[in-house]
Amino acid sequence: MILQDNIIKEYLRNVYFITGTPCGGKTTISRALGEKYGIPVYDIDEQFPFHQAISDSEHQPNMNKQFRDADEFFGRSVEDYKAWLLGNLKEQLDFIILDLIKLSQNGRVICDCHLTMEQIEQLSDPSRAAFMITDPTDLVETYCDRPDHQDFSDFIHSATDYEKAKKTCTQTLYELNMEKYQEIKRSNFFWLERDYNRSVADTVALVEKHFGWNTADRESVRS
Repeated sequence: MILQDNIIKEYLRNVYFITGTPCGGKTTISRALGEKYGIPVYDIDEQFPFHQAISDSEHQPNMNKQFRDADEFFGRSVEDYKAWLLGNLKEQLDFIILDLIKLSQNGRVICDCHLTMEQIEQLSDPSRAAFMITDPTDLVETYCDRPDHQDFSDFIHSATDYEKAKKTCTQTLYELNMEKYQEIKRSNFFWLERDYNRSVADTVALVEKHFGWNTADRESVRS
């Protein structure tokens, strides 16, 4: 069954998407906005294990692919690695849409995700989407330095040849995200490039202005 874009957009009218490239600040800003406005945050990465548990290898082969260890995981070609990552997102998207329809029936929801511009255009209006981006030249080091990604750091460091695994992962993420990064900057979508000289509060203010939220709006949500 295929649902038309206009139907999905209508059912997701209460969902605000914060997306972009890895390490662009999506999670930080989503959580800060959620806390400030009392709005639930739906993190698609956190939901992946639950979706995987109800998926099957026939309909979601990428989500159910198993790897013996880090050597097998990072031993793939860059093209295979990229195809697997894109396949995971495509397969998970059905679960995400159904979850968001359910969660947003009675109020707003923030979706912390890494959806593409094409996917956002199918699901939402640009006024309800914000892209948080950063140059994807060397994402692995930045990713591994984050406390919330300690599991990934431990996994990639368990590879027999860490430098080779890092090179494969770095090239994969670069090829997946550089074109996306450039397209976002050329697009009419609202986007912010990560700037460590700009505070989280200042970034939140820019995003909430784009969404048309304000202090009075916040108080009405919490009352």
